[in-house]
Amino acid sequence: MTEQSKCSNSTCCCGGELSEQEMFRRLDKVLDEYHGKPGGLIPVLQMAQGIFSYLPEKVLKHIAGKMEKSYSEVAGVVSFYSFFSTHPRGKYLIRVCLGTACYVRGGKEILDALKKELNIDVGETTPDRLFSLEIGRCFGSCGLAPVILINDDVHRRVKPSKIGEILTRYRVGEEKQ
Repeated sequence: MTEQSKCSNSTCCCGGELSEQEMFRRLDKVLDEYHGKPGGLIPVLQMAQGIFSYLPEKVLKHIAGKMEKSYSEVAGVVSFYSFFSTHPRGKYLIRVCLGTACYVRGGKEILDALKKELNIDVGETTPDRLFSLEIGRCFGSCGLAPVILINDDVHRRVKPSKIGEILTRYRVGEEKQ
């Protein structure tokens, strides 16, 4: 693996964060690649979110201008799709399933326990930007209900009393890095 391929979109290889100017340079390369291509808005937004980690108004306006679209069209696409975020997300995105099976097996209680433990509400991020909390409607794991996802990790048959223990595993992992 080359040194460059080890770098993420939002950090440089020296361990520091990219400057806003460098992030916009990267975004402009993406915009140049997709300029005039039908259906290019969603891939541009996905890559922009990868670069900035979220889609602030300044970025949306930049994309709208470069793609010759109205700001309302770009913002409308962002607000329609749940995978786009206009505010910073935590390193760990916690999604609580509130589909029928999870809901009847205690999904709401799981959500309440997470809100209490993290001291945030749905759609918010902890002040240390470690955790963000969202809800989902079905993750296709009804037989494992209630389910939460933390990034790509599936936690099944979750009990409210185990929330602190689950979160501690992620917090401890941060201390080791």
